[in-house]
Amino acid sequence: MSPFGDALYRLWPNGDEKIPGLRAGIIETAANVFQRYGISSPLLVAHVMAQISHECGAGHDVVENLSYSAERLIQVWPRHFNSGNAASYAHNPQKLANFIYNPPEHNDLGNRSGSQDGWNFRGRGATQTTGRDGYARLAAKIGLDLLNNPDLVNDPANFMECGVADFILCGCLPYATADDILGVTKKLNGGTVGLNERKIWLAKWKAAIDSVPAVEPPASIPVPVPPVEPKPSVWAAFIAFILSLFRRK
Repeated sequence: MSPFGDALYRLWPNGDEKIPGLRAGIIETAANVFQRYGISSPLLVAHVMAQISHECGAGHDVVENLSYSAERLIQVWPRHFNSGNAASYAHNPQKLANFIYNPPEHNDLGNRSGSQDGWNFRGRGATQTTGRDGYARLAAKIGLDLLNNPDLVNDPANFMECGVADFILCGCLPYATADDILGVTKKLNGGTVGLNERKIWLAKWKAAIDSVPAVEPPASIPVPVPPVEPKPSVWAAFIAFILSLFRRK
């Protein structure tokens, strides 16, 4: 296994718990994805993987958890919840998502008022893509129909590309190149939530990665060579000519 694969299995020990085969899918696609999106140095790999590791909980938190107690709802969204209304949203993720993530408070997400967009486009994937606009932007970048199939971001075959493409779309690359984790975090997260944990992940990935996974060259396919008819020797031609004279008599 590649050094990248060894690092992933070691740093994400429970990475397949929610999505079977997730780590194998990441390892299989990583080299091509990194090449395609310009992740061309161990430093950039470390920054990408640090952010992904935090956002998806090392493969454990691949879908946003929106099951809150009434008390926790009041703590997290004090503007929206109080002792009078929190109980009706407690441990009701779909109702909560459509209330919190739909306009007008979150019209920057592109979710449509009165729709199921808040629930359908809740946080998923390597970088917790959120909101109708977020999924649409990512879909346009990578060519997947995420608006009709948002769970595709959690397919092991797509997981890595969705995360790296989102990293690029959010404008993180220049900050990662400068080794500026604060700048990377602000671009990806929109704030500094989990900054200390992201720093810890970055240190782990820097220690684990000393090369970028290489793209395997395509296997060469042998081209069949048509058989070459042997040319008759001069003597064989002479003998054939003499025999032809006898046959004419």
